[in-house]
Amino acid sequence: MSKKEMLNPRKAYGEALIELGRKYKNLVVLDADLSKSTKTIMFAKKYPERFFEMGIAEANMMSCAAGFASCGKIPFASTFAVFATGRVYDQVRMDIAYSNANVKIFATHGGISVGKDGVSHQMLEDFALMRVLPNMTVMAPSDATQTKKIVHLMAEEYGPMYARVGRANAPLIYSNKDVEDLKIGKGLIVEDGSDITFITTGTMVEPALEAHKNLKNQGISAKVIDMHTIKPLDVQLILKSAKDTNAIITAEEHSIIGGLGAAVAETLMDNNICIKFFRMGIKDIFCESGSPADLLKKYELNEKYMVKKAQNLLKK
Repeated sequence: MSKKEMLNPRKAYGEALIELGRKYKNLVVLDADLSKSTKTIMFAKKYPERFFEMGIAEANMMSCAAGFASCGKIPFASTFAVFATGRVYDQVRMDIAYSNANVKIFATHGGISVGKDGVSHQMLEDFALMRVLPNMTVMAPSDATQTKKIVHLMAEEYGPMYARVGRANAPLIYSNKDVEDLKIGKGLIVEDGSDITFITTGTMVEPALEAHKNLKNQGISAKVIDMHTIKPLDVQLILKSAKDTNAIITAEEHSIIGGLGAAVAETLMDNNICIKFFRMGIKDIFCESGSPADLLKKYELNEKYMVKKAQNLLKK
Protein backbone atom coordinates (compact mmCIF):
# COMPACT_ATOMS: atom_id res chain seq x y z
CA MET A 1 0.00 0.00 0.00
CA SER A 2 1.09 3.55 -0.67
CA LYS A 3 1.97 5.46 2.45
CA LYS A 4 -0.22 8.29 1.17
CA GLU A 5 -3.29 6.11 0.83
CA MET A 6 -6.15 7.55 2.89
CA LEU A 7 -7.96 5.18 5.22
CA ASN A 8 -10.29 5.84 8.12
CA PRO A 9 -9.15 4.63 11.56
CA ARG A 10 -12.80 4.31 12.59
CA LYS A 11 -13.36 1.70 9.89
CA ALA A 12 -10.20 -0.09 10.99
CA TYR A 13 -11.70 -0.23 14.48
CA GLY A 14 -14.87 -1.85 13.15
CA GLU A 15 -12.86 -4.38 11.17
CA ALA A 16 -10.72 -5.20 14.20
CA LEU A 17 -13.81 -5.85 16.31
CA ILE A 18 -15.05 -8.40 13.77
CA GLU A 19 -11.67 -10.15 13.78
CA LEU A 20 -11.64 -10.21 17.57
CA GLY A 21 -15.25 -11.40 17.67
CA ARG A 22 -14.19 -14.53 15.81
CA LYS A 23 -11.30 -15.11 18.20
CA TYR A 24 -12.95 -14.24 21.51
CA LYS A 25 -16.45 -15.60 22.03
CA ASN A 26 -16.69 -13.57 25.26
CA LEU A 27 -16.09 -10.24 23.50
CA VAL A 28 -19.08 -7.86 23.54
CA VAL A 29 -19.56 -4.39 22.11
CA LEU A 30 -21.64 -1.53 23.51
CA ASP A 31 -22.54 1.73 21.78
CA ALA A 32 -24.60 4.80 22.64
CA ASP A 33 -26.69 5.53 19.55
CA LEU A 34 -23.66 6.32 17.37
CA SER A 35 -22.79 2.93 15.92
CA LYS A 36 -22.83 4.18 12.31
CA SER A 37 -20.26 6.84 13.18
CA THR A 38 -18.07 4.75 15.48
CA LYS A 39 -18.31 1.81 13.04
CA THR A 40 -19.38 -0.63 15.74
CA ILE A 41 -22.33 -1.26 13.42
CA MET A 42 -19.99 -3.59 11.52
CA PHE A 43 -19.75 -5.82 14.61
CA ALA A 44 -23.50 -5.48 15.24
CA LYS A 45 -24.30 -6.88 11.81
CA LYS A 46 -21.88 -9.78 12.19
CA TYR A 47 -22.57 -10.64 15.83
CA PRO A 48 -25.95 -9.11 16.76
CA GLU A 49 -26.28 -11.29 19.86
CA ARG A 50 -23.11 -9.72 21.29
CA PHE A 51 -23.88 -6.11 20.41
CA PHE A 52 -25.74 -3.88 22.86
CA GLU A 53 -27.29 -0.59 21.76
CA MET A 54 -27.51 1.45 24.95
CA GLY A 55 -29.19 4.53 23.52
CA ILE A 56 -28.22 8.06 24.52
CA ALA A 57 -27.26 6.88 28.01
CA GLU A 58 -23.48 6.90 28.04
CA ALA A 59 -23.06 6.75 31.81
CA ASN A 60 -25.24 3.66 31.96
CA MET A 61 -23.21 2.16 29.11
CA MET A 62 -19.99 2.47 31.11
CA SER A 63 -21.52 0.89 34.20
CA CYS A 64 -22.95 -1.94 32.10
CA ALA A 65 -19.54 -2.47 30.51
CA ALA A 66 -18.05 -2.84 34.00
CA GLY A 67 -20.78 -5.35 34.79
CA PHE A 68 -19.98 -7.37 31.69
CA ALA A 69 -16.29 -7.35 32.68
CA SER A 70 -17.15 -8.66 36.14
CA CYS A 71 -18.79 -11.66 34.43
CA GLY A 72 -15.71 -12.52 32.39
CA LYS A 73 -16.61 -10.68 29.20
CA ILE A 74 -14.28 -8.40 27.23
CA PRO A 75 -16.44 -5.30 26.69
CA PHE A 76 -15.64 -2.54 24.19
CA ALA A 77 -17.67 0.60 24.89
CA SER A 78 -17.75 3.22 22.13
CA THR A 79 -19.02 6.71 21.49
CA PHE A 80 -17.55 10.12 20.63
CA ALA A 81 -14.58 11.21 22.77
CA VAL A 82 -16.52 14.06 24.36
CA PHE A 83 -19.16 11.62 25.63
CA ALA A 84 -16.77 8.73 26.40
CA THR A 85 -14.85 10.76 28.99
CA GLY A 86 -16.57 13.99 30.03
CA ARG A 87 -20.19 12.91 30.31
CA VAL A 88 -19.35 9.65 32.07
CA TYR A 89 -16.42 10.55 34.28
CA ASP A 90 -17.85 9.35 37.58
CA GLN A 91 -18.81 5.97 36.14
CA VAL A 92 -15.42 5.54 34.47
CA ARG A 93 -13.64 6.58 37.66
CA MET A 94 -15.53 4.34 40.08
CA ASP A 95 -16.94 1.42 38.08
CA ILE A 96 -13.99 0.95 35.72
CA ALA A 97 -10.74 2.51 36.96
CA TYR A 98 -11.21 2.06 40.72
CA SER A 99 -12.53 -1.45 40.17
CA ASN A 100 -9.70 -2.23 37.73
CA ALA A 101 -12.36 -3.62 35.42
CA ASN A 102 -11.28 -5.10 32.10
CA VAL A 103 -13.22 -2.50 30.08
CA LYS A 104 -11.99 -1.09 26.78
CA ILE A 105 -13.24 2.41 25.98
CA PHE A 106 -12.72 3.26 22.33
CA ALA A 107 -13.64 6.81 21.35
CA THR A 108 -13.92 8.47 17.97
CA HIS A 109 -14.21 12.13 16.90
CA GLY A 110 -11.43 13.40 19.17
CA GLY A 111 -9.85 16.86 18.90
CA ILE A 112 -10.78 19.92 16.85
CA SER A 113 -10.76 18.13 13.50
CA VAL A 114 -14.38 17.12 14.06
CA GLY A 115 -14.79 20.55 12.48
CA LYS A 116 -18.15 22.27 12.22
CA ASP A 117 -19.72 20.32 15.08
CA GLY A 118 -18.12 23.01 17.22
CA VAL A 119 -17.02 23.26 20.82
CA SER A 120 -19.69 20.89 22.17
CA HIS A 121 -18.05 18.02 20.25
CA GLN A 122 -14.40 19.15 20.18
CA MET A 123 -12.94 17.02 22.96
CA LEU A 124 -9.58 18.49 24.03
CA GLU A 125 -9.42 17.27 27.62
CA ASP A 126 -9.82 13.49 27.32
CA PHE A 127 -6.12 12.58 27.63
CA ALA A 128 -5.92 14.64 30.82
CA LEU A 129 -9.07 13.15 32.31
CA MET A 130 -8.08 9.56 31.57
CA ARG A 131 -4.36 9.93 32.29
CA VAL A 132 -4.94 11.00 35.87
CA LEU A 133 -6.97 7.87 36.70
CA PRO A 134 -5.04 5.04 38.39
CA ASN A 135 -5.09 1.74 36.46
CA MET A 136 -6.09 3.46 33.19
CA THR A 137 -4.05 3.02 29.99
CA VAL A 138 -4.37 5.89 27.48
CA MET A 139 -3.65 5.61 23.74
CA ALA A 140 -4.07 7.51 20.47
CA PRO A 141 -3.36 5.55 17.25
CA SER A 142 -2.04 7.53 14.29
CA ASP A 143 -3.37 5.60 11.28
CA ALA A 144 -5.68 2.73 10.32
CA THR A 145 -2.99 0.04 10.49
CA GLN A 146 -1.87 1.05 13.94
CA THR A 147 -5.47 1.41 15.08
CA LYS A 148 -6.25 -2.19 14.19
CA LYS A 149 -3.13 -3.43 16.00
CA ILE A 150 -3.90 -1.41 19.12
CA VAL A 151 -7.49 -2.67 19.24
CA HIS A 152 -6.14 -6.24 19.16
CA LEU A 153 -3.70 -5.42 21.98
CA MET A 154 -6.51 -3.88 24.01
CA ALA A 155 -8.45 -7.13 23.82
CA GLU A 156 -5.42 -9.29 24.57
CA GLU A 157 -4.12 -7.38 27.60
CA TYR A 158 -5.99 -7.00 30.87
CA GLY A 159 -7.10 -3.74 32.42
CA PRO A 160 -9.04 -0.52 31.89
CA MET A 161 -8.01 1.15 28.62
CA TYR A 162 -8.95 4.27 26.72
CA ALA A 163 -8.09 4.92 23.08
CA ARG A 164 -9.23 7.69 20.75
CA VAL A 165 -9.06 8.44 17.06
CA GLY A 166 -10.20 11.38 14.97
CA ARG A 167 -13.14 11.65 12.62
CA ALA A 168 -11.48 12.03 9.23
CA ASN A 169 -9.64 9.72 6.88
CA ALA A 170 -5.93 9.67 7.66
CA PRO A 171 -2.84 8.97 5.54
CA LEU A 172 -1.52 5.45 5.91
CA ILE A 173 1.79 5.58 7.76
CA TYR A 174 2.45 1.93 8.58
CA SER A 175 2.29 -1.45 6.90
CA ASN A 176 1.16 -4.51 8.84
CA LYS A 177 4.81 -5.55 9.16
CA ASP A 178 5.68 -2.18 10.73
CA VAL A 179 3.36 -2.79 13.67
CA GLU A 180 3.96 -6.50 14.20
CA ASP A 181 6.06 -5.86 17.32
CA LEU A 182 4.15 -2.81 18.56
CA LYS A 183 3.72 -2.82 22.32
CA ILE A 184 1.55 -0.74 24.60
CA GLY A 185 3.79 1.72 26.43
CA LYS A 186 6.62 1.66 23.86
CA GLY A 187 6.90 4.59 21.45
CA LEU A 188 8.00 4.23 17.84
CA ILE A 189 10.85 6.12 16.19
CA VAL A 190 9.30 6.70 12.77
CA GLU A 191 12.18 8.86 11.53
CA ASP A 192 15.54 9.28 13.24
CA GLY A 193 17.34 12.60 13.64
CA SER A 194 20.04 14.37 15.60
CA ASP A 195 19.01 18.05 15.87
CA ILE A 196 15.46 18.09 17.21
CA THR A 197 12.82 15.59 18.31
CA PHE A 198 9.11 15.72 17.53
CA ILE A 199 7.19 13.64 20.08
CA THR A 200 3.74 13.25 18.59
CA THR A 201 0.57 11.25 19.00
CA GLY A 202 -2.54 10.43 16.99
CA THR A 203 -3.36 12.82 14.17
CA MET A 204 -0.17 14.85 14.68
CA VAL A 205 2.22 12.08 13.59
CA GLU A 206 1.64 12.60 9.87
CA PRO A 207 2.25 16.39 9.83
CA ALA A 208 5.39 15.77 11.88
CA LEU A 209 6.63 13.42 9.15
CA GLU A 210 5.99 16.12 6.57
CA ALA A 211 7.85 18.61 8.75
CA HIS A 212 10.74 16.14 8.96
CA LYS A 213 11.01 16.14 5.15
CA ASN A 214 10.83 19.93 4.96
CA LEU A 215 13.48 20.41 7.62
CA LYS A 216 15.74 17.82 6.01
CA ASN A 217 15.80 19.94 2.87
CA GLN A 218 17.06 22.80 5.05
CA GLY A 219 19.82 20.72 6.59
CA ILE A 220 17.99 20.15 9.89
CA SER A 221 17.79 16.57 11.15
CA ALA A 222 14.49 15.90 12.95
CA LYS A 223 13.58 12.76 14.83
CA VAL A 224 9.88 11.83 14.79
CA ILE A 225 8.46 9.71 17.59
CA ASP A 226 4.97 8.24 17.48
CA MET A 227 4.00 8.15 21.16
CA HIS A 228 0.84 6.13 20.59
CA THR A 229 0.66 5.35 24.31
CA ILE A 230 0.38 8.40 26.53
CA LYS A 231 0.07 6.31 29.68
CA PRO A 232 2.16 4.35 30.52
CA LEU A 233 4.66 6.72 28.90
CA ASP A 234 7.87 5.52 27.29
CA VAL A 235 10.14 7.44 29.67
CA GLN A 236 13.38 5.88 28.46
CA LEU A 237 12.72 6.89 24.86
CA ILE A 238 12.08 10.48 25.96
CA LEU A 239 15.27 10.62 28.02
CA LYS A 240 17.33 9.15 25.19
CA SER A 241 15.90 11.68 22.75
CA ALA A 242 16.71 14.52 25.15
CA LYS A 243 20.28 13.26 25.29
CA ASP A 244 20.65 12.70 21.53
CA THR A 245 19.02 15.91 20.21
CA ASN A 246 19.10 19.61 21.10
CA ALA A 247 15.38 20.32 21.47
CA ILE A 248 11.98 18.63 21.87
CA ILE A 249 8.60 19.62 20.47
CA THR A 250 5.48 17.73 21.50
CA ALA A 251 2.41 17.82 19.26
CA GLU A 252 -1.12 16.66 20.01
CA GLU A 253 -4.68 17.49 19.00
CA HIS A 254 -5.49 18.17 22.63
CA SER A 255 -5.06 20.88 25.22
CA ILE A 256 -1.45 21.59 26.17
CA ILE A 257 -2.63 21.11 29.75
CA GLY A 258 -2.62 17.54 31.03
CA GLY A 259 -1.92 15.69 27.79
CA LEU A 260 1.17 14.38 25.99
CA GLY A 261 3.10 17.64 26.27
CA ALA A 262 2.47 17.85 29.98
CA ALA A 263 3.49 14.21 30.44
CA VAL A 264 6.77 14.76 28.59
CA ALA A 265 7.45 17.98 30.54
CA GLU A 266 6.88 16.13 33.82
CA THR A 267 9.29 13.42 32.72
CA LEU A 268 12.01 15.92 31.84
CA MET A 269 11.55 17.78 35.12
CA ASP A 270 11.50 14.63 37.24
CA ASN A 271 14.82 13.60 35.69
CA ASN A 272 16.44 17.05 35.96
CA ILE A 273 16.75 17.40 32.19
CA CYS A 274 17.27 20.94 30.86
CA ILE A 275 16.51 21.17 27.13
CA LYS A 276 14.82 23.51 24.68
CA PHE A 277 11.20 22.45 24.79
CA PHE A 278 7.83 23.49 23.34
CA ARG A 279 4.31 22.06 23.55
CA MET A 280 2.17 22.21 20.41
CA GLY A 281 -1.51 21.84 21.13
CA ILE A 282 -4.57 23.89 21.98
CA LYS A 283 -3.87 26.68 24.43
CA ASP A 284 -6.13 27.20 27.45
CA ILE A 285 -9.15 28.12 25.30
CA PHE A 286 -12.31 26.76 23.74
CA CYS A 287 -12.09 26.64 19.95
CA GLU A 288 -14.31 27.91 17.16
CA SER A 289 -16.44 25.99 14.68
CA GLY A 290 -15.07 25.61 11.17
CA SER A 291 -13.61 23.21 8.64
CA PRO A 292 -10.93 20.85 10.01
CA ALA A 293 -8.20 22.36 7.80
CA ASP A 294 -9.07 25.92 8.79
CA LEU A 295 -9.15 25.02 12.48
CA LEU A 296 -5.82 23.19 12.40
CA LYS A 297 -4.30 26.21 10.66
CA LYS A 298 -5.85 28.76 13.03
CA TYR A 299 -4.68 26.90 16.12
CA GLU A 300 -1.21 26.21 14.65
CA LEU A 301 -1.40 22.43 14.45
CA ASN A 302 0.05 21.71 11.03
CA GLU A 303 3.33 20.98 9.24
CA LYS A 304 4.03 24.64 8.47
CA TYR A 305 3.91 25.65 12.12
CA MET A 306 5.96 22.62 13.17
CA VAL A 307 8.73 23.66 10.78
CA LYS A 308 8.61 27.29 11.93
CA LYS A 309 8.72 26.34 15.62
CA ALA A 310 11.60 23.93 15.09
CA GLN A 311 13.60 26.60 13.28
CA ASN A 312 12.97 29.18 15.99
CA LEU A 313 13.69 26.77 18.83
CA LEU A 314 17.03 25.72 17.38
CA LYS A 315 18.08 29.37 16.88
CA LYS A 316 17.69 30.19 20.59
